[in-house]
Amino acid sequence: MTDALPDDLGYTAEHEWVRIDGDTATIGITDYAAQQLGDIVYLDLPDEGADVSSGAVVGEIESTKSVGELFSPLDGTVLEKNADAEAAPETVNGDPYGAGWLLKVRFAEQPALLTAAEYAALIGR
Repeated sequence: MTDALPDDLGYTAEHEWVRIDGDTATIGITDYAAQQLGDIVYLDLPDEGADVSSGAVVGEIESTKSVGELFSPLDGTVLEKNADAEAAPETVNGDPYGAGWLLKVRFAEQPALLTAAEYAALIGR
């Protein structure tokens, strides 16, 4: 785990990160969220083709400490879920900004996101 927040990502107050590439957003949870959850043991992610709405719960992240909710940072349609992370949920703890991504969503309107500096201030870093 690392304390560094990638500058090329957007963040939400619900501790998701978002990488925008054209009309596709790759979504994951931040290293801070993964640390707060503890060892992640199960992921429940929406299927491809599912519509998601900004601010709505779209999945669950179960850890040895608790069950957390995954919120969608935007409106759109799920293009892909990370089946590798579902099969090996500990990937989210080990590489939250890389192999531990959770969803790819096609969106029509780019969401308002926090910068790395704004998110760092939110979590007190």
